[in-house]
Amino acid sequence: MLRLEARPQPSKALSIASPLIALAITVVVGVLLFALLGKDPVKGLQAFFVEPVKSGYALSELSVKAVPLVLIALGLAVCFRSNVWNIGAEGQFVVGALAAGWVAMQAGPGTAWLGRGIMPLILLAGVAGGMAWAAVVALLRDRFNASEILVSLMLVYVADMLLAYLVYGPWKDPQGYNFPQTITFDAVTKIPRLVTGLRMNIGVLIALLAVAGLWAFLFRSYRGFALQVGGLAPAAARYAGFSSRRALWTALLISGGLAGLAGGLEAAGPLGQLTPYVPAGYGFAAIIVAFVGRLHPVGIVFSAVLMSMFYIGGELAQSRLGLPKALTGVFQGLLLFALLACDTLIHYRIRVSTKGAAR
Repeated sequence: MLRLEARPQPSKALSIASPLIALAITVVVGVLLFALLGKDPVKGLQAFFVEPVKSGYALSELSVKAVPLVLIALGLAVCFRSNVWNIGAEGQFVVGALAAGWVAMQAGPGTAWLGRGIMPLILLAGVAGGMAWAAVVALLRDRFNASEILVSLMLVYVADMLLAYLVYGPWKDPQGYNFPQTITFDAVTKIPRLVTGLRMNIGVLIALLAVAGLWAFLFRSYRGFALQVGGLAPAAARYAGFSSRRALWTALLISGGLAGLAGGLEAAGPLGQLTPYVPAGYGFAAIIVAFVGRLHPVGIVFSAVLMSMFYIGGELAQSRLGLPKALTGVFQGLLLFALLACDTLIHYRIRVSTKGAAR
């Protein structure tokens, strides 16, 4: 019988290298997968790891995918470090997009005096929407001790249904040929682009500022220290007088706000309107991004770029190699599985027990 035995001293070097080992395992399994599907493994790997970074246009598209992943994963890192399991960032992303989209749709002659000043209001609305959706989770956990895992996850489906109701109903564009979509947002509401002709926008700068701000919060502030102590050692946190209730609300509101900000950037940036396809799976993929990045703001940037390459690579593999779109999810799942396996074997060794067999 096999059992796991804790190692006396896990290797620090292997712990740091674990994401790279997991990536290498993912690549090897990917090569085998391409071969089994009858496709050229070199072309398959090129689609995932070369094409997304080979030109300025490719890097621009990479940034469009990476920005929401970075923002959402940063918020999830705060939650997970605080031992608060927010699994519903996708719903907070959608509600943030709805709130931002509503503000964007108000642009017109009556708001002309705001000019480009309406753009910060759109992003603030996205933050407020995401925080409000996360506050529902915090309230139910705080008052009724409801599981934040189940509540946050179920609220994703509520957010999706709310989006569908609005774009099929009250917010439906009357000039949209009966398609389920809102009006196209006015040009003044669009997120400014960094490079003319490319879709890279100021979301890149906002994400980098969020990385720096969260790093300072987690590792250079008293409140961030209190959150992490509460996650690592709840009993010690209570003894030190740290409020678990405050930690719960702080973690969820930060996470929801960042997910909502990502939704606002997506709605007023690449999308330019609301459709039933606003949910892109970023909220769930960001969970993998957070753990591959070791719940560290800087590590999250690199893991978000890697995950974005998987998104773009999956699209290229579908169009050029005729592979199913689900391959993106396969690579994401492989990476997470390999990371969990590596971490387990770094902290535990496998022992063969003969006691059960003897009986």
